[in-house]
Amino acid sequence: MPVFEETQKGVLLRVRLSPNSSSCKVNGVFQDVRGEGYLKVSVNSVPEKGKANNELLRFLSGKLKLAKSFIEIISGETDRMKKVLIRADLQIVVQWLEEEGII
Repeated sequence: MPVFEETQKGVLLRVRLSPNSSSCKVNGVFQDVRGEGYLKVSVNSVPEKGKANNELLRFLSGKLKLAKSFIEIISGETDRMKKVLIRADLQIVVQWLEEEGII
């Protein structure tokens, strides 16, 4: 069950964010009621004033070794289920997901 798709603008990554966690980490893959795959990610920050979203972007930029400006939440700003656009080559995302043991 894929958690990403390639678009003309970059790679669209589906994320289920869990704020207020004890650590920042990838917790595996989640499937929603429609059967779409989401990457489960936990962050330390609280879900207020965009703190958890910002921490998610910092976490992903560090894992992907990309500048934070290459990563943007395009939907789900106030929801747990988010779509994150990564303006980078698909191979960078695939390599990271393989290293995490997701694919």
